[in-house]
Amino acid sequence: MKRILKWIFRIVLVLFILAFVFVFVAYWRSTNDCDRLTAATGDKMKAIVYCDYGLANLKLAEVAKPTPTDDQILVKVHAASVNPLDWHFIEGTPKIMRALGVGLRKPKDVRLGVDFAGTVEAVGKNVTQFKPGDEVFGGRDGAFAEYVCPRADRAVTLKPANITFEQAASVNIAGITALQAVRDKGKVQAGQKVLINGASGGVGTFAVQIAKSFGAEVTGVCSTRNLEMVRSLGADHVIDYTKEDFTKGAERYDVILDNVPNHSLSECRRILNPEGKYVMIGGGGPNDNRWIGPFGRLIQTMLLSPFVSQKMGMMMAQLTKSDLTVLGDMMQSGKVKPVIDRTYKLSELPEAIRYLEEGHARGKVIITVE
Repeated sequence: MKRILKWIFRIVLVLFILAFVFVFVAYWRSTNDCDRLTAATGDKMKAIVYCDYGLANLKLAEVAKPTPTDDQILVKVHAASVNPLDWHFIEGTPKIMRALGVGLRKPKDVRLGVDFAGTVEAVGKNVTQFKPGDEVFGGRDGAFAEYVCPRADRAVTLKPANITFEQAASVNIAGITALQAVRDKGKVQAGQKVLINGASGGVGTFAVQIAKSFGAEVTGVCSTRNLEMVRSLGADHVIDYTKEDFTKGAERYDVILDNVPNHSLSECRRILNPEGKYVMIGGGGPNDNRWIGPFGRLIQTMLLSPFVSQKMGMMMAQLTKSDLTVLGDMMQSGKVKPVIDRTYKLSELPEAIRYLEEGHARGKVIITVE
């Protein structure tokens, strides 16, 4: 028996050493195509790139202007928006992301941004749903740039005429996340009581309006300065978290949408109805655990869920053309109106990221592209 244990120990030790060597080599060999990207010839455009992790490494550079393939459209970007997703990539946190393919020592993809709104300048030969001159909005990697080339059948759709490019640029990640949280994860029905923690942020402002359009009785949790704004979005009740702990109130809710997981799961469960749903949204803030981020809380919900009657889980949005179209229709009809806090120029992206990191943005932070 001792001999078997000794051999098991040796095998485990060898595997550990091999894994360490693999990670060490992969770390130092990890690189990106930053130099090639910025040295490209031909037609150029301005875009934000970051060759190394860290906000200080963001720079506005000239890179090759994209050319649409047969199934793509070329969009002149007028506005883009900043998301918590962006600072996670900029800082490479939580650091587990680096091991999962983002890049161990340096970011593999040196372009940033996802949300955009702009005008179609050219279309591929297989594209029939768009034409030059169309005003569109949607999502595409590398949106902090003068041009993007999304596939026509992916997350891009026509912009409603009654909203600006800046408003349209705010919709993709935040709006789709809110829609899927309310409709798919929360399964909100008319007459249900819904609490939205973080109701004044990017996702929260959309979620309040969408939940109200579904006929829910909405309670928004926010700071003192945002109370009236959240009420103006249609919230039936607002709670000032600086003066009141919503988890200690007498009210019970059918759905909790948690954009700011600053209360324990047990505290949130206390105010949920027996068959209620708790939905944790997104990837956490910049000050969350820098190694595993929101995954610790996700593990807690997975371990707890089988033993309680309430449904508990985390969601990350799936960006789809159909849901962009739904949101476009809701904006066209006036059911949803994007909330914009501040607007920055493309060259001011670092300042926009710093402001978003503070955690007090009201609605969305927008980048204009001239």
